[in-house]
Amino acid sequence: SPRLGADKHRDETPSKKKFCFKAAKEHNIPEDLNKILENKVVETVSDLYYINMSVVEMMCLDGADREGIVSKSVSSHSDLIPGVYEGGLKIWECTFDLIDYLSEAEIQFTNKTVLDLGCGAGLLGIVALRGKAEKVHFQDYNSTVIDEITLPNAVANCINKGGRTGSGDKRKTSKPPSKRPRKAECSPDALTKCRFFSGEWSEVSQLLLSSNKPFSKYDIILTSETIYNPDYYGALHDTLAQLLDNNGRVYLASKAHYFGVGGGMYLFEKFIEERNVFRTSIVKIIDKGLQRCIMEMAFK
Repeated sequence: SPRLGADKHRDETPSKKKFCFKAAKEHNIPEDLNKILENKVVETVSDLYYINMSVVEMMCLDGADREGIVSKSVSSHSDLIPGVYEGGLKIWECTFDLIDYLSEAEIQFTNKTVLDLGCGAGLLGIVALRGKAEKVHFQDYNSTVIDEITLPNAVANCINKGGRTGSGDKRKTSKPPSKRPRKAECSPDALTKCRFFSGEWSEVSQLLLSSNKPFSKYDIILTSETIYNPDYYGALHDTLAQLLDNNGRVYLASKAHYFGVGGGMYLFEKFIEERNVFRTSIVKIIDKGLQRCIMEMAFK
């Protein structure tokens, strides 16, 4: 299935109380966009381009992964190593739930500032970019994920036309271009609207808020499968509170429960209620298999 990781849950690793503050950094967009897609295999899913993850993993095992997260993930047989690797090498199924909801609910991105928090492949941010957002920022815990997956995915969606990869080599595209008319195309200019960050949430917040670059709070924050570990709820809550505009909205997709790590939608909802900063609303429940939900959050 192109919906990578849809049959897996983040349940292999027990929660660890130790919280790791991975330093934040901003990743620059290289000038040669075609070079970013060299040796990458571009595929399509939900009318979006994305980089084939297994090819990236092979390249990472061959030395492209300075953090060593792929070898650690392989050797521990785990899609999640708290404080080391937070799952960004897979596209988790709730991402597609949220993409579907954004379309169904006709959420408008035009001229909005958007953050894709815990972005992994960055598909949610790319949907916002296609929706004519004014700015889209991407954040993932791991720098390898940003460099090897998120940034290439953003580039692939901005320089691909009609199913070609940036190199113009159609053999690298695993599927023919979609016959459906596209809602919107991105151009390479759209990349000027993007910024990419890695590091732990509170560190990224600090980097943004203390930066010399002008920073306006986000109208929309999109996040999927980021509430699996209750140890991270405080950091996530505070990050949302610090970075969301007063009139902004958070759209969060999650499984109702994550076996083995203990988190889930209803536990997080209770946590949010106790903090008394946000009001929450479960706007969609998906009951196929393990129950999944979409939550909308806004300041009280």
